[in-house]
Amino acid sequence: MRRWTVGGALIRNGDGLLLVANRRRDQSVEWTPPGGVVDPGETVLEGLGREVLEETGLRVTGWSHLVYGVVVDAPDMGWQLRVEAWEAEGVEGEIVMADPDGIVEVGKYVDAANAVKLLAASPPWVRDPVGDWLVNSVATHYRYLLRGHQRGAARIERVE
Repeated sequence: MRRWTVGGALIRNGDGLLLVANRRRDQSVEWTPPGGVVDPGETVLEGLGREVLEETGLRVTGWSHLVYGVVVDAPDMGWQLRVEAWEAEGVEGEIVMADPDGIVEVGKYVDAANAVKLLAASPPWVRDPVGDWLVNSVATHYRYLLRGHQRGAARIERVE
């Protein structure tokens, strides 16, 4: 079973929530909060700060709190994903798109209504908790089960 941890950054300013457009292997685009895979030897917050800087050029000056956690089990595909989403207390710099992985193409602050629209094409383990958080009804834990051998064709069920 392959397991990895991802950090997600919930960054707000007067214009709304920061979302980034991620180009996937199948050329589709998913909007998500900035973040990414935590490397071995990093804490979640170290990895998250690094990912935000790499993806957006912004430096997070502090983290408020862990907003929610997500676990996605995909036993048929042999993997498990764990996500921690943290709210940023402050950021420095300007948005500059220079993702070394070549995945993040655009970043912008959007109001709640537009965020929900952009998140509609994202997986439910991104869309649901972020959408809930935007309307202040977030749970602290989300768990999903994927059944099937290909992510695009898998059945996704929220189990917690």
